[in-house]
Amino acid sequence: MTLIKSISGIRGTIGGEYGNNLTPLDAVNFGCAYAQWVLNRTLNEKPTVVIGRDARISGKMIQSFVQNSLISLGVNVIDLGLSTTPTVELMVKEYNAEGGIIITASHNPTEWNALKLLDENGEFLNSSEGEKIVKLSESKNFIFSNVHDLGKITVSDDSMKKHISSVLDLNLVNVEEIKTKKIKVVVDAVNSTGGIIVPDFLEALNIEVIKLYCEPNGDFPHNPEPLKKNLTELSKRVLECNADLGIAVDPDVDRLVFVCEDGELFGEENTLVACSDYVLSKTPGSTVSNLSSSRALSDITQKHNQVHLYSAVGEVNVVDKMKECKAVIGGEGNGGVIYPESHYGRDSIVGIGLFLSLYVERGLTASQLLNTYPKYFMVKEKINLSPSLNVDAILSQIAEKYNNEDLDLVDGVRIDFKDCWVQLRKSNTEPIIRIYSEAKTIDKAQDLIKEIETLVNQLTN
Repeated sequence: MTLIKSISGIRGTIGGEYGNNLTPLDAVNFGCAYAQWVLNRTLNEKPTVVIGRDARISGKMIQSFVQNSLISLGVNVIDLGLSTTPTVELMVKEYNAEGGIIITASHNPTEWNALKLLDENGEFLNSSEGEKIVKLSESKNFIFSNVHDLGKITVSDDSMKKHISSVLDLNLVNVEEIKTKKIKVVVDAVNSTGGIIVPDFLEALNIEVIKLYCEPNGDFPHNPEPLKKNLTELSKRVLECNADLGIAVDPDVDRLVFVCEDGELFGEENTLVACSDYVLSKTPGSTVSNLSSSRALSDITQKHNQVHLYSAVGEVNVVDKMKECKAVIGGEGNGGVIYPESHYGRDSIVGIGLFLSLYVERGLTASQLLNTYPKYFMVKEKINLSPSLNVDAILSQIAEKYNNEDLDLVDGVRIDFKDCWVQLRKSNTEPIIRIYSEAKTIDKAQDLIKEIETLVNQLTN
């Protein structure tokens, strides 16, 4: 079916042929390439890499191939077992490791899996380092260890507890105030590892938890991307249980979405907006989001008399821009919150802690809180493409057509109009073009999408 190699790792569907799918041979090859990369850039003769996985059915198998590839080159492994992306990021620093790997395909369906690669800071690799690993995987210039120098695997089973404790210790997470409120929350963790860490975190805050799809068996009951169309059961359960909030996370727990008490989505774009509003009210500073994120964050940042900046799409790009401008908070409009006081990575547990602190401080229902923020309508679509198509050429032609508008070509093509915008960019992980639009009305946002889809179809047919 599909195998995609990129600077961020390797991603593909399970089964099929070597080189065309994510097979055991592909996992071993890329695991060896990462191990060799770690060895090439460290003076430590026995470097350590932290590995964790989400609950996908193929996760244990892929992790086994990868970590045994690492020890074959003399790299030690700390095996977190079932874990989350932000947990692994934090544990790289906790164990002073030389790198980390998360076995997860994030929001992709159950037949997918992937290797997400981290550096010694627990952060995603930049493009130059990622390219080195891709080249190593192609050249296969690996130096394997003799039998007495093989790496060792150490199992750690308390990493999610450490993650929770670190968030509870953050200065802006108002633990005591949250504990005094009688809050009821429904959690949809799409039967992955969020079903472990999110309820545990909420219960540590004295919150009543109603679990929906929290069994970490990898049997996703619906499309795992936390979008409105995939969360109808969560919205229904919030109403049935008279809950104060609903919480949904993706399989590796770096994307976070809330549902209001009336069953309506708070909105994935507004996750970062609300958390930033809270942080900015306590800590002045700049904010960063990617070019596919809502204008609402810019509006809220300006309300606090601070500066908002955009970056290219991709967590590493957001993090680089945040470091450059010393942002106090940032992230992506897909529900990804990055709070440097914790670490430079999207983290749903941090996002929940900040949101709940805002929630109890304002004393409003979730729907009332939502109404205090700028009202925008965003539409997100994608167009499936043949891998043989020249996507860059298509985007170039679209930019030429709209060359009289305000264009940003840092990441695909973003066209800014007076009261709306639309962006097209090719995905780094799938053979698709993503199209995002935002406007003051849903009709205008949908019309923008239709206009661009029609143009793309004309250019590809």
